[in-house]
Amino acid sequence: MKRLSQLTTQLSFQLRRLPERRLILLLALAVGFSSGLAAVLLKNGIHFIQWILTYWFNTSAGSLLYIVYPGIGMLVSLLFVRYVVKADIGHGITKVLYAISRKKAKIKGHNTWSSMAASALTIGFGGSVGAEAPIVYTGAAIGSKVGQILRLKERHIALLLGCGAAGAIAGIFKAPLAGIVFTLEILMFDLTMTSILPLLVSSVTATAVSFLLLGDVVQFPTGNISLFSMSNLPYYILLGVFCGFASLYFTRGTLYIESRLKSVKRPLQRWLCCAIGLGLLIFLFPPLYGEGYNSLSALLNEDVGKAFGGNIYGSYENETWFVLLFFGGVLLLKIFSMSFTNSGGGVGGTFGPTLFMGGIAGFLVARLINLSGVAEVPEANFTLVGMAGMMAGVMQAPLTAIFLIAEITKGYDLLMPLMLASAVSFVTIRGFEKHSIYTKRLALRGDLITHDKDKAVLTRLSIQPLIETNFNAVLPEHPLGTLVKVISRSHRNLFPVIDVHNNLLGVVLLDDVRPIMFDAERYATIFVRDLMQPVPATVEEYESMESVLNKFEQTGAWNLPVVCGNKYIGFVSKSKIFNAYRQQLQEFYYE
Repeated sequence: MKRLSQLTTQLSFQLRRLPERRLILLLALAVGFSSGLAAVLLKNGIHFIQWILTYWFNTSAGSLLYIVYPGIGMLVSLLFVRYVVKADIGHGITKVLYAISRKKAKIKGHNTWSSMAASALTIGFGGSVGAEAPIVYTGAAIGSKVGQILRLKERHIALLLGCGAAGAIAGIFKAPLAGIVFTLEILMFDLTMTSILPLLVSSVTATAVSFLLLGDVVQFPTGNISLFSMSNLPYYILLGVFCGFASLYFTRGTLYIESRLKSVKRPLQRWLCCAIGLGLLIFLFPPLYGEGYNSLSALLNEDVGKAFGGNIYGSYENETWFVLLFFGGVLLLKIFSMSFTNSGGGVGGTFGPTLFMGGIAGFLVARLINLSGVAEVPEANFTLVGMAGMMAGVMQAPLTAIFLIAEITKGYDLLMPLMLASAVSFVTIRGFEKHSIYTKRLALRGDLITHDKDKAVLTRLSIQPLIETNFNAVLPEHPLGTLVKVISRSHRNLFPVIDVHNNLLGVVLLDDVRPIMFDAERYATIFVRDLMQPVPATVEEYESMESVLNKFEQTGAWNLPVVCGNKYIGFVSKSKIFNAYRQQLQEFYYE
């Protein structure tokens, strides 16, 4: 171990001697390779677990096991996370965003494997979630850890984190362009030549690893995609609107269900409730088992019978009304099955369920249009475009949606409807929901970093390091003579007034004392309470920096007291905040 540590230190020293840009490109190549390999391992791990569990029975004999397996997987994952990892590793993309905004892009080392292992168990057993968020968390952790080991600057660690995330998306979908756009649009990296080249290297490397080890088959091969027809343009707009409202239902419904399930405090009791709920949903709607990609592929190839994922309904599968009711139920209940999986101890993301629900939404819209007799539209096309529309709404990332769906389906002939539906869906949901499902939790806590550099830098700043405590406090009953002695020992021009319990009562300004401070006859007749002024505003110890600056602007003050409740802590000055802002801007952002 000591020898390994010495080698790591020596390698770190040698690498840091390289020119900065060459070093980052070399590390981006290594991170991309590692992220691509992690994506391959995760996909193969999921498929291997699924094969072990199902190869020995046929569908009819093993139907009950399909209902039980997801609960077992959730329990195994719950125990793994609780007793092995001992950390919360759910909601991976949200945690990556939090690491960028609040933890100087540093992610703990166990995340380079723990999310991958837990999600393989969850999804391999049939949990109704996606593998994409865990692999993004894994790739980001790989990039972050490389930067930490080499003791790079914060902005370089953040860039390698982005390279890992881009490589993870590129590797798991074999979609290099989508990997880059995902990082720029969702993880909110700035688009500069300094950042784009490492992301490009990482994405291409991860994609090459994935193609080399998994072959050149795309994620969703399609054989029934028709050429785009301008006459169908209004119906793609209609699909975009539908996907926008479905995305709103997805975002708010998921957060609401998860918050309700969290009210069940005992983990095993919550697991049991979620396992029973998920098993019942899968029994009624077999496509909810696992990622649902088999059903999605069937719809893309216009094989509705196969998309049912089972044969428990017999001849009803051919009834028009039943097809609409069935897949309408799947669309509405997917967020429940996903929330049951994550809340019951499973580890997975919303990325896969978003694609699944988008495909179902596109199919339903197309089938309803065809049944209405208004027009005849290709259902496979609408299934594909619906995937992009839903992703654009839920993730509020239209560019990622367009390029990802085009790459994973080879649906480049449908770029125009992909762009149209994604844009309409995005505009629709933005009228009701400002934040994506990944950013809403962070935004509510004030921890969200954005593309606006001013707001992003303010988000990364915190009050605690900027608090100044070398102000001499006085009590309201102190006479002027005592106050003058305090002034003589102080280098400040204001003095907080507190009571015996350290509650802040007000301040005394030196300018108000100066006219009488040399009048010794008044030292015993004037008291601090006579000179005290109320403070224009107070700042809480953990208040957001944006809120603090708003208080400075509203009051016109140069210093504001910091309190915890009403207990005096110190002061924060506008000049110190501006100095910290400039330093943060220089340290984190590239030219």
